[in-house]
Amino acid sequence: MRRADRLFLIIHALRGRRTALPARRLAETLGVSLRTVYRDVADLQLSGVPIEGEAGVGYVLRKGADIPPLMFNADELEALVVGSRFVRAFAGRRLAAHAAAALLKIEAVLPPELRARTERSRIFAPPRAEPVAGADRIDELHRAVLERRVLRLAYRDEAGRASERAVEPLCLAFWGGAWTLGAWCRLRRDFRNFRPDRIERLTVTDETFAEHPERGLAAYLRAVGADAAEA
Repeated sequence: MRRADRLFLIIHALRGRRTALPARRLAETLGVSLRTVYRDVADLQLSGVPIEGEAGVGYVLRKGADIPPLMFNADELEALVVGSRFVRAFAGRRLAAHAAAALLKIEAVLPPELRARTERSRIFAPPRAEPVAGADRIDELHRAVLERRVLRLAYRDEAGRASERAVEPLCLAFWGGAWTLGAWCRLRRDFRNFRPDRIERLTVTDETFAEHPERGLAAYLRAVGADAAEA
C-alpha cells in the first residue's frame, strides 16, 4: 500500500468516531507495524490534521472534523457491512485485507444511529485466526482471471483421479463451503469447475487468451444456469 493511501485511510478511519481508535487496530487493518502507525499519525498532526490522542491510548479527530454520512439507508448499510465481513472471512488474503479496510471506512463515517444499527446486526462471519485454506492460491487464481492468463494444472478430482489440464480461467465462485474456479478446459473442450484445494500443482503461463462468445464468461454463466446480472 502506498504511503499516501495509508494516510488517507487513517483519516477516514478516524472520522465520525466518538471513542479513540487504538493504534493496534489501525496497524492490523493496514498491515503495518505499530511504529509505522505512530509515525504516520505524527506526520498527519504536523501537517495540520486535527488528530488527538497518543500512543497506547488511541486517536480521534477533533470535534467538527466530520464529513457527511454516506447516502445509504440502514438496510443497505447492513448489507454492505455483512458482505464485507464475509469477504474478509472467506476470500483470499488480498481481497480480505481490502474488505477489512472498507469496513473501517464504512464504520468511520456512519452517524451514531446507523452505526448502532450495523453493530446490532445478527449476521456474522468472524475473522479467522488463520486465513481460509488456500487463501494464497485464491489470490493467485484471481490474478490469472483478471490478466486472462492460461493456467496449467495438475488436478485430482473428487474420486482421486489425476489429470493434467490447460485451462482458460474465467471466474471464481464461492458456494458457501468451497471455492471453485470456472474455466474453459482445453483438454475437454468444454467448461469445467475446479476446486482450488484439489489443484496439486499450478503454473501461471505467459500465454494470454481472448474470450470468445462460445467459451467466454457469459457462455460459462449460461452453462451453469447463472444470471450474468446477478453473478
